[in-house]
Amino acid sequence: MRWVLPDHIQDALPSDAHQIEALRRRLLDAFRVRGYQLVIPPLLEYLDSLTTGAGEDLKLRTYKLVDQLSGRSMGVRADMTPQVTRIDAHLLNRRGVSRLCYCGSVLHTLPSSLTATREPLQLGAELYGHAGIEADVEILRLLAEVLRLAEVPASRIDIGHVGIFHALAARAGLVPGRERELFDLLQAKDVPELKRMLADVAEPARSALLALPELYGGPDVLDEAAARLPQDAEIGRLLGELRQLAAALADLPVSFDLADLRGYNYHSGVVFAAYGAESPAALALGGRYDRVGEAFGRARPAVGFSLDLRELVWRLPSTSTMAGAVLAPLDGDGALAAEVAALRARGEIVLNALPGHDGTWNEAGCDRQLVKRGDRWAVVPLQGE
Repeated sequence: MRWVLPDHIQDALPSDAHQIEALRRRLLDAFRVRGYQLVIPPLLEYLDSLTTGAGEDLKLRTYKLVDQLSGRSMGVRADMTPQVTRIDAHLLNRRGVSRLCYCGSVLHTLPSSLTATREPLQLGAELYGHAGIEADVEILRLLAEVLRLAEVPASRIDIGHVGIFHALAARAGLVPGRERELFDLLQAKDVPELKRMLADVAEPARSALLALPELYGGPDVLDEAAARLPQDAEIGRLLGELRQLAAALADLPVSFDLADLRGYNYHSGVVFAAYGAESPAALALGGRYDRVGEAFGRARPAVGFSLDLRELVWRLPSTSTMAGAVLAPLDGDGALAAEVAALRARGEIVLNALPGHDGTWNEAGCDRQLVKRGDRWAVVPLQGE
């Protein structure tokens, strides 16, 4: 059947499309007034640029094809963050802080869950050039504000730090392949497999790594982490960063999860995930990725977040109809044209009544019409539908 779409690919019909576009404008305006400049990367790029620094996860999610002009491998973007990093590092080449935002479709080879789309409408913000915790605070506050403006406020923002994992893995003396396996097990919080894998790891690294899945909760868990993890200068410094975040974001619903790990080859510091009140899956993901720009010739401190605009709209209350439209006669005098122009200037939807379609205009959203009363045109309820 020619009208059937591939699995996990779907149209946005008028009601949803209207909500998506209205939300897109609202959130991009919120970025703009905070100094985040809009960029629009291309839909596809050479594969080595599109997936650089992002690890195997992104490579597996990327659709690949051959460019018939150059013969080189290309990819349809699965994530816009590497593209925005390329723009910052290679095209803008600014010395100071750069704040960038974006919104566009990405394409995934497989859905991230049974109910997810393979074509998210990714919206995000990135802050480049500042390594201090002030940038992390700004991005986390911006994320909370974006979800509030979308009317899906965060009930919980989980914060972790991949640096703590790397410090413990180094103490354990794991080779890179085993370190990646350990990373995945911690991410899944698979404690039985963790115990099996760490059976031959010396103390105190073994106990510390096994403790990570249990170290989650409010700011108090950071004190518990300090007591249970090795007395290591680097780990102490990273826990100090998380304490600073806890203090700076005390008015937000932040919690800490030291086994919340993502982006083994991608993230380099703080990572976070925002959840809604009825959301088992994260509404938005983000973190620090200071090393990604190296592949473009310029490593820059970087932190940001992204989310799927379609997913946010699906979580909003359903709106079966859009704002009603006004039906205008196709032919009329100058006064009619002036009244139509005035209505449209006020934001009203006005449709011209093409001939031969009487009785169908309510399908197009019309609930009123323009009729002539004496020497002037008036808006009245739609008749005869």
